[in-house]
Amino acid sequence: MPKAQYPFRRYHAHVTTAAPVSRGFHFCKVGSPEKDHTFESEQLQNGDGVEFGGQSSAYASKAPMSMSASGTSNGGTNASNGVEPTKNDEKLLMEPYGVPSMVEIFHFLCSLLNAIEHIEFGPQSNPIAYDEDVPLFALGLINSAIELGGPYIGKHPQLLAIVQDELFRNLMQYALSMSPLILSTVCSIVLNLYHHLRTELKVQLEAFLSCVLLRLAQSKHGSSYQLQEVAMEALVDLCRQHTFMAEMYANFDCDITCSNMFEDLANLLSKSAFPVNGPLSAMHILALDGLISMVQGMAERLGNEPLTSEPLQDDEGYKEFWTKMCENYSDPNFWVPFVRKLKYIKRKLMVGADHFNRDPKKGLEFLQGMHLLPEKLDPQSVACLFRYTTGLDKNLVGDFLGNHDEFCVQVLHEFARTFDFQDMSLDTALRLFLGTFRLPGESQKIQRVLEAFAERYYEQSPHILINKDAALVLSYSLILLNTDQHNAQVKKKMTEEDFIRNNRRINGGMDLPRGFLSELYRSICENEIQMIPDQNAGFPVIASSQWINVIYKSRKSSPFIVCDSTELLTYDMFTILSGPTIAALSVIFDQVEQEDVLQTCIDGFLSVAKIAACYHCDDVLDDLVVSLCKFTTLVTPLSIEDAIISLGDDLKTRMATTTVFTIANRYGDYIHSGWKNILDCVLSLHKLGLLPASLTSDAEYDLEPSSDPERGKPATASLSASHMPSVATSRKSSGLMGRFSQFLSFDMEEPRSQPTEQQLAGQQRTRETIQNCHIDSIFMESKFLRAESLLQLVEVLISAAGRLRKVTGSIEDEDTVVFCLELLIAITLNNRDRIMLIWKGVYEHISDIVQSTIMPCMLVEKAVFGLLKICQRLLPYKENLTDELLRSLQLVLKLDARVADAYCEHITQEVMHLVKANATHVRSHTGWRTIISLLSITARHPEASEVGFEALAFIMSDGAHLLPSNYVLCVDAARQFAESRVGEVDLSISALDMMAGSVVCLVTWSCETKIAVDKDAAVKVSQDIGEMWLRLVQGLRKVCLDQREEVRNHAILMLQRCLAGVDGIQLPNALWLQCFDLVIFTLLDDLLETVLGKSPKDYRNMEGTLVLAMKLMSKVFLHLLLDLWRLPSFCKLWLGILNRMERYMNIKFRGRRGEKMHELIPELLKDTLLVMKTTGLLTPSDTIGGDSFWQLTWLHVKNISPSLQSELFPAFELEQQQSKQIKAAGIPAPDGTDLVRSSETTA
Repeated sequence: MPKAQYPFRRYHAHVTTAAPVSRGFHFCKVGSPEKDHTFESEQLQNGDGVEFGGQSSAYASKAPMSMSASGTSNGGTNASNGVEPTKNDEKLLMEPYGVPSMVEIFHFLCSLLNAIEHIEFGPQSNPIAYDEDVPLFALGLINSAIELGGPYIGKHPQLLAIVQDELFRNLMQYALSMSPLILSTVCSIVLNLYHHLRTELKVQLEAFLSCVLLRLAQSKHGSSYQLQEVAMEALVDLCRQHTFMAEMYANFDCDITCSNMFEDLANLLSKSAFPVNGPLSAMHILALDGLISMVQGMAERLGNEPLTSEPLQDDEGYKEFWTKMCENYSDPNFWVPFVRKLKYIKRKLMVGADHFNRDPKKGLEFLQGMHLLPEKLDPQSVACLFRYTTGLDKNLVGDFLGNHDEFCVQVLHEFARTFDFQDMSLDTALRLFLGTFRLPGESQKIQRVLEAFAERYYEQSPHILINKDAALVLSYSLILLNTDQHNAQVKKKMTEEDFIRNNRRINGGMDLPRGFLSELYRSICENEIQMIPDQNAGFPVIASSQWINVIYKSRKSSPFIVCDSTELLTYDMFTILSGPTIAALSVIFDQVEQEDVLQTCIDGFLSVAKIAACYHCDDVLDDLVVSLCKFTTLVTPLSIEDAIISLGDDLKTRMATTTVFTIANRYGDYIHSGWKNILDCVLSLHKLGLLPASLTSDAEYDLEPSSDPERGKPATASLSASHMPSVATSRKSSGLMGRFSQFLSFDMEEPRSQPTEQQLAGQQRTRETIQNCHIDSIFMESKFLRAESLLQLVEVLISAAGRLRKVTGSIEDEDTVVFCLELLIAITLNNRDRIMLIWKGVYEHISDIVQSTIMPCMLVEKAVFGLLKICQRLLPYKENLTDELLRSLQLVLKLDARVADAYCEHITQEVMHLVKANATHVRSHTGWRTIISLLSITARHPEASEVGFEALAFIMSDGAHLLPSNYVLCVDAARQFAESRVGEVDLSISALDMMAGSVVCLVTWSCETKIAVDKDAAVKVSQDIGEMWLRLVQGLRKVCLDQREEVRNHAILMLQRCLAGVDGIQLPNALWLQCFDLVIFTLLDDLLETVLGKSPKDYRNMEGTLVLAMKLMSKVFLHLLLDLWRLPSFCKLWLGILNRMERYMNIKFRGRRGEKMHELIPELLKDTLLVMKTTGLLTPSDTIGGDSFWQLTWLHVKNISPSLQSELFPAFELEQQQSKQIKAAGIPAPDGTDLVRSSETTA
């Protein structure tokens, strides 16, 4: 939409025609740096002033200060300018074309506006009705003079005094006229004055803005729509000025004696932008333009200031602040914290004023509690409260000041001392005094108030009055005269002579000068003393009699703060502006259809978002997101067809959708609760099939080369189609073209019609909109989000999925729950560096899915394989979290049997990939226990056993990843694979080989322990190695009972290998005895029981197995014979061996004795006895067990092979050995006779 031709500019065009001498009235160009530069280069080549009649004013630039033409002094200006008169200056004043001529010309121009200075403007009056040419001519000339010489007027106190007093007073009066032409010209002048002289016109600008522009723009005083529009455009043009809003806030909103100009202006623009019960008008566009200018100006200047302002804290106690000034108003390091502190105080004062207006006593107590008044009230602090606080009920203030209570009287006198009445006429002082409160109605209260006033006035202006009593009486007289002259009920008015006669001999018994009294009479008659001040903050409607309040305040106000391009107060201003702006933009965006207005609103939304993000205003950003999401139509329950059509054909919907996701991408760091609305939009787009396929993929993962060359497509990809065909179909049909085809079909049984060009164009617009949203970036780049925002996003995803699971009933809802889970997993993978921040919530969500699902479905599949994928991705990077991640895989063990059976093979594949990629990162027993448990359960699964065994073999083969922490776990898992009958026999054989091969690791660890420095630790490790070895041989013993001949025989061989191949391990003898009891003897007993109790059909060729077992026992015994014979329990061990041999000799297979056993056992026994004989362990008089060992041995041997004793110990050899032993040891003879030692016999 082309820029609106606002009436302000139309009126200026007319003014330029009517007053051709006036030029340059366009606000947007007034006072621009380029113009100033041109003016300086062309007009001021020879000096600092403007040439009048050929005489440059540069020679008068140092003119001395004087009273203004209206007789009002400007002490404040003198101080600020610091101009000192010199002799040369006095000479320049006498020049015919110097400063005096300039003053006279400017005063003459202002005098042209004085024709109606005594006329009061009101809703029913039209004082300009006679002719507009004269005031327009004068205003045009004044505007030109200020535009050309504005920067230099401030250097001449006389010219400045005219601007501050007479000119501004007339401008405010004319601005309240009924003429849009005059108002537009006045606004142009004020803008020029603001641009050039704002540092000298602080209070005047406040009065003009609050009493003229704001009131006219609000349609007060019965102003016409044209006047309202002109005032609004003037305000908007002011808002476009580079520093206007910041200076309004710093100078007025942060001053306890001024009104909140910035806040009032922001509220006005936001309210005026609302189209109420009607179409959008030029006024609404104007107000919107003003709001946008404010927020865009703030947004463009971001980056030049601190991101946040430190929160202000209450001081420990009360500190006087009423008249405190800043140390340096030109250095932001000083004035910025100063004005922030004042604004903080002012906010509390406003609250305290509200409490005071309800109950003065409680209000003062509240202010004490807020440290705005001292704990013990003193008259001075309360007087300052009444004097400088805006918003107080002036009726209550008057009643308090007039009270007879001693404290109230003290406050009254302190209140009077806050006024400066020097060089001020009595009526002016009285007007100023009574303008701050309402004079009570009771005579006694009036008496006390006027006494305080008279005392203060006489103290400062004792020129004519002899004493304070004279001031008191004359003040009473002026109040009576004011009532007489301006009360409509008084018919007979007091004449001047009556007034003079009534005041005879009041000045100490003498008369006051007649001229003095006459001047007071005329002043009161012409300008009423307002006895009922305006309750509103700021200035009342300005009348001539009230202008003195402005002038007085301008003398006492703090300096004007100039804000440069560094918007140091943007945060403070934004907290005020953001709420009204969002509300106004939302209403307009909702009601308009014009593309340019919609784009303006979007620009405003983005500017608000930028500022809110810069200053971490999370609540503002959340509110903005919520408002925008409403316009996307994605969060409303529309049908799929309606939603797609709306997105393709509705410009507003597309713009809102793009803006929502633009904000989410740019400023997601500072979105909290707004993520819920954004996610609702994402889920709606998902249901429509409009989201990109890469949304839930992990780009970083996809680009990484696979560590396993044989690994193909992830298992989850194939499962999606095989286990959930209905979901896959739903997703396919939810695409954009599919949705349009469904919508355009007239009959489900008839062929679908082709989309029209218009519909295809809508589809194209929809696709472009989704592409411009970059929705995938929100989740793929979530690793850059702040912790708070990321946590909120995850919580929103989990909450949405949980909510849908409770109410799910359709395939689309189930698909949406799966989609939420995929997003959650993608976010988790993208935030691996801070996984613990969100892990608890993610794990609990997946756990809830896994444990509550009893049938295979897409959701549990995504949960399980997502969990596995998270572990695969994060284990290489988060070694400190290895146990935590692997512990989460225990959820897989909690799957329902039907679910586990459906996905077992694919789960095992993923576990295998995890092991191969991350085995080196797993160190703890806890982590390995989870992994091995997952592999162990696959031993009983036909489809998964091979993959599970492959993973276990990767760990155990050559001891590549065997550790003390996982040794026992791996051995037990290998045993389960060896015992499993779901696979081939070769798999069991391989499992036994791995078990036997693992003993090499034990030998290696034992050797490493021998060189350890810490002996205590070495002993502990040795004990652990012994326990691991015992668990190994126990596991092999169990497999030795397998029904399959090949497996059990191979198990016995591997057991023998493990028992014999431990020379490098220092196993204690006690452990070997334990091994015989728990492993070898138990194995022989179990085998014997199996032969006797089991069917030969189930256990074929058991004799061969028994042969191997018997050989194993014999070999191990002989291997350990020299180490074990000294043990006290050796006899018991030996008898256990003989007992098993004896029992095995008597065993029968199918009713017949075993030939192999009858051949083997005597041979093994003979070999054993020969070894014992050779080593001297078996002799007729063996000390081990005494004669019983020998006797018990042969007692059992005779049962096995009766001839063995004679073969091994012939009679002659036996007698010789016994004789030698008896002689050597002195052992009694068998018949009871004592044998004498050889030494004794010899003796």
